[in-house]
Amino acid sequence: MSLSRRGPKPNIPRIESLHVENYRALRKVELDRLTGMTVLLGPNGSGKSTIFDVFNFLSECFQFGLRHAWDRRGRARELKSRGAEGPIVFDLKYRETPGTPIITYHLAIEEGSKGPEVVEEWLQWRRGKHGQPFRFLAFRRGAGQAVSGELPDAEDERKETTLRSPDLIAVNTLGQLAEHPRVAALREFITDWYVSYLSIDQTRSQPEAGPQERLSKSGDNLPNVIQYLKEQHPERLEEIFAVLRQRIPRLERVEADPMPDGRLLLQIKDAPFEQPVLSKFASDGTMKMLAYLTLLYDPEPPRFIGIEEPENFLHPRLLPELAEECRAAAERSQLLITSHSPFLLNAMRADEVRVLYRDEQGFTQAVRASDIQGVPEFMDAGASLGYLWMEGHFGLGDPLTNQGLPRTGKRSDG
Repeated sequence: MSLSRRGPKPNIPRIESLHVENYRALRKVELDRLTGMTVLLGPNGSGKSTIFDVFNFLSECFQFGLRHAWDRRGRARELKSRGAEGPIVFDLKYRETPGTPIITYHLAIEEGSKGPEVVEEWLQWRRGKHGQPFRFLAFRRGAGQAVSGELPDAEDERKETTLRSPDLIAVNTLGQLAEHPRVAALREFITDWYVSYLSIDQTRSQPEAGPQERLSKSGDNLPNVIQYLKEQHPERLEEIFAVLRQRIPRLERVEADPMPDGRLLLQIKDAPFEQPVLSKFASDGTMKMLAYLTLLYDPEPPRFIGIEEPENFLHPRLLPELAEECRAAAERSQLLITSHSPFLLNAMRADEVRVLYRDEQGFTQAVRASDIQGVPEFMDAGASLGYLWMEGHFGLGDPLTNQGLPRTGKRSDG
């Protein structure tokens, strides 16, 4: 069964745009009019992984705290754009559900005398088409005010609050209180993001037995998730195996069984053979495809999923199929994918693809593929996006020509 046919489409939050300033190579970049699935395309060093890490950084800030996310990336010395003045800035525009007002979340971070500080943070929305923008949360360096209630309005009472430390994120702190449901919704959304840094070797690990609902970023708990699906959602696990059998010749099933010492053993059973083989002897492609399908077929998937270069270790002919799995999953989650693969790109629409390149100052710029001159016309004539890219019709982001810079007449989102 296709993912797209599993019940009604859920009302999930959707990111409409992301604006970033002073974050490594992202001196000033905006990705606007984001779709349910966005693919970042560009040569090595163009900034794909940096944009990917923006989502991971924000996710870690909400899960483990700003100081943790800041310090593990080398603090301001490594995080701030070279020569940049002012704080690192993130502006996230999103809707909680389709048709609801756009909410803007602004977060500005700077290095203080004792570590990172939230120099400015606010949440803003516009009630109705002609209403004035209203900030229902506004904080500076640990002190500010917030308006409570389901539909915070300018007429409502503002409650002054002082946080324990300037490195605390107000949305993360106040979002734990029932009196701030709009703030809590954003906190829950960002905390739920899944940004994958899948390691094939980690998927072959033998973790302690026990079911786990969500695949970890590295995939080291894959056996635990298989065990959870086997116990709680056997029909979903069989769907995964059915797809896997279509993609991997002769594969019959995957087993996750407890060992006497309490660890889980993941084994792969091939149809011609009576005994399964240990996962550590299975092919890299088999393990990666299993991990991706486990993620994409999650019964309660993350609301945002980031996948970096899914083509690695997979046969090129499997990539259009994987792209369709991602497209189906995009009805239940919002996906961000980085890629170098024309085969994956062939399955994408031009408005779903952002081509990245570094400008003459060395900073990342982004162009929507549908805004590149000639690309929509080629697509209307039946051309595939991946082949247009490989044949040089994009005119930018090509590492072998003009240092990846665009030819004249291209427009950038940033």
